[in-house]
Amino acid sequence: MIRSFFLVVLLLLGEEVIAQQSAILEAYVQEGLQNNLILKQEGLEIKKASETIRQAKALFYPKVSFNPTYSLAAGGRRLQFPVGDLLNPVYSTLNQLTQSSVFPQISNVDELLAPNNFHDTKFAIQYAIFNPEIQYNYLIQKTLLTAQEARKRVVENELRYNIEGAYFQVLQAEEALKIYNNAEKTLQELLRLNQRLASNNVVTKDAVVGAEYEISKLKQQIANSEKNQKTAKAYFNFLLNKDLASSVEIDSVFVKAKFSPELSTSETASSLSQLALANRQELKQLEQSILASQTAITLNEKAARIPSFFIGANTGFQGFGYTFSNQAYVVAQIGLQWDLFKGYERKSKTQQAKIQTEILQTKKLEVERQIELQTTQAFYELEAARQSFQTYVDGVNKAQQYFRIIDSRYRNGNVLLIEYVRAQNEVLTAQLQQSLAQFDVLNKQANLNKITAIK
Repeated sequence: MIRSFFLVVLLLLGEEVIAQQSAILEAYVQEGLQNNLILKQEGLEIKKASETIRQAKALFYPKVSFNPTYSLAAGGRRLQFPVGDLLNPVYSTLNQLTQSSVFPQISNVDELLAPNNFHDTKFAIQYAIFNPEIQYNYLIQKTLLTAQEARKRVVENELRYNIEGAYFQVLQAEEALKIYNNAEKTLQELLRLNQRLASNNVVTKDAVVGAEYEISKLKQQIANSEKNQKTAKAYFNFLLNKDLASSVEIDSVFVKAKFSPELSTSETASSLSQLALANRQELKQLEQSILASQTAITLNEKAARIPSFFIGANTGFQGFGYTFSNQAYVVAQIGLQWDLFKGYERKSKTQQAKIQTEILQTKKLEVERQIELQTTQAFYELEAARQSFQTYVDGVNKAQQYFRIIDSRYRNGNVLLIEYVRAQNEVLTAQLQQSLAQFDVLNKQANLNKITAIK
């Protein structure tokens, strides 16, 4: 319902929707979103987070490893036991009594504790049946990925606004240059008129020199305007990650845009604030961060109460000498791990996660208030810009009417050159102010779109 209401608002706002209807500008925006280096970095951060999820998910699968070892030992502790000294006298007596050699003589035990010429070639398999740390770590990483995706959309929204603003700067610089060039044509016409009048001795030569001086001053302004135009194009191409000298296609629909001074009531500003709260990705990013922190709380609380279970097995060959004859073995395992006491580490981590959650919730509330304020300010700044634009439109009309009167009187010799130049400068100034006001409206609309996250 909010979106439907906003569409109605856009109809009330009138010509501002041209910013959304321009195919040329939208094509540039999409090009910027694809090529911008900052956005590419955010895309790589998302891929990095995705790989972290894959790593967390891998812990759910069995772990199989091949671990062959071969040991050589010399020196060190020995196991010594005089079994020969203890049993050989007994065996000798038994042999005498039985008049046989059934009981052989044996040596004392003298073996290295470190196994020499010993190998253990095995496959080890381990699988976690239940481990809350693995489960909750996976959930946390998924939540952090969602937060990273929201961050990318924040950057996209900001980049869209910057591209639109830079495009409007290019258009404004182009329009300013046209205004200066038209003013130069007017002064060139004045110069030709004064030259004819001077040749007919109607005016003195100072009128010709004065017109030439005004043209030279205007040429300085034109040079500065050309510099601004090139700078604006360079910055626009920088945002698109293109060659700075690349040409920029001009959309005349913006140049011809007209705006009525009326805007909607404060109720519209309030509705836009609600729309911004629903759309802004900064809030979604904070919400996901809060969810991750809350999951960490559950992890630390649950992991302290519930043991982890795992099963495993080792199979392979083990014995002296690197042979596999009669050395095969299999060992199956089932295990439990339960941290009954870790010096209150879990309790501290739980408290830390709770504090982090409270910090993020406070931050979210602050951002919500900031968004409401930004929306209200942007709405009324747009309203003021539209009213200013209408004022400058009226100013241009009056300045042009005044100039036509002065021009007619000057041609009849009833007005001094200084009055003609002043009237012409008034037209030039009024046109420049109207151009600035016109693109200021477009910039204010783009800013409002950015704040409300409207594409």
